[in-house]
Amino acid sequence: MTMERITGKLSDQPLLFQYTIKLVLLVAFLELILYRLVSRLGMHLSKLAADHQWIIPTFTALTEIGQWLLNAVAILLFLGLTVGMLNRLAGRGWTGVNIVTVPCVALLLLLTIGFLLVPPTMVGSAMYNSVALTAIWLLMSEYLTTHRERSHRVLGVVYLLGISGWLYYQIVSTFYSFIGTVAAPPFVYEFHRGGEALMVLASVLVYWAYGRGLSFRSRNQRQRRRAIWFWGTSGSIFIGMLFLDYLLNRYDPLLANNIRKGADGIGWIFQFGMGYTFYLPFALYMAGLLCWSYTVIKLLTMGRLAGYGLGLMFIAGYALLYSNLTLMVVLGVMLLTMDRYRRETTDSAPAVNAPMLGSPDRLAGDHI
Repeated sequence: MTMERITGKLSDQPLLFQYTIKLVLLVAFLELILYRLVSRLGMHLSKLAADHQWIIPTFTALTEIGQWLLNAVAILLFLGLTVGMLNRLAGRGWTGVNIVTVPCVALLLLLTIGFLLVPPTMVGSAMYNSVALTAIWLLMSEYLTTHRERSHRVLGVVYLLGISGWLYYQIVSTFYSFIGTVAAPPFVYEFHRGGEALMVLASVLVYWAYGRGLSFRSRNQRQRRRAIWFWGTSGSIFIGMLFLDYLLNRYDPLLANNIRKGADGIGWIFQFGMGYTFYLPFALYMAGLLCWSYTVIKLLTMGRLAGYGLGLMFIAGYALLYSNLTLMVVLGVMLLTMDRYRRETTDSAPAVNAPMLGSPDRLAGDHI
């Protein structure tokens, strides 16, 4: 007999790895809020600083805290990747895909340390992004081979193609700038826009792959109420975002123009913080945010490594402008590969205290 069980519990890992992953996710989320988003918001509110004196010192202090968190998350990422690679070697040995994956991730860490000491040139940046792309492809290939569910494989392929669009844009643009040609790189903007669309789609597919369970057909009243609340709220926000500009323009064109300017400011903040240009309808981004946040919170409450992996992968955003964001994606995909089902063989237990006499049916059929 065979049975399947989840091997992706964080509690099954060593204590050092457990606390490192928890701290990485927490510090990365705070760094996203305080540094990549709030600091850009302070730049956007520079006109109001002349009338309100508290704006400049407040956002300056938040930016300094964000920079400290940036260094902290970089150290934790180094520790998490190092311990993760050592655990892979201890559990699987120097065989299979580890022969290529472990040296590739180790080379990425060495390049990160080297570029901290010596600023990278164009060739160094292209090399770094190429190694990162190779490591992500290797880890995601392992994820696709070890996960048999269709939803998991679709999510893995869509995310891989999405993040590859940004890395292709960076590698090809850097190479063309290095050789000094004025010709436009082939399909570089198409890959950039397509990668962003695929990343938004992947944030929605996260719910299909890992967050299913909210159904109106459930007999559990609590789950049914949760489904009504979640889908009702999500549907209302999605429909409202689609027709908000049209309705406001019909109601008050001046109010619609002011809200449109505010939305442009929010888009500018997220573009510099996470790399999204918001060329798609804003409702799609909100749908992805709702699906991703619900799924990650659900997986974190279950203690599964997939929750930590998906959290890091999408907290890093689309534009991997810093090395810590690239390492965040690599660690997130690695955690995603560790969360899977494992088939185990179980033997039937021998009979204990079996009766000395036969069954009543057998006795009835025998001659006495």
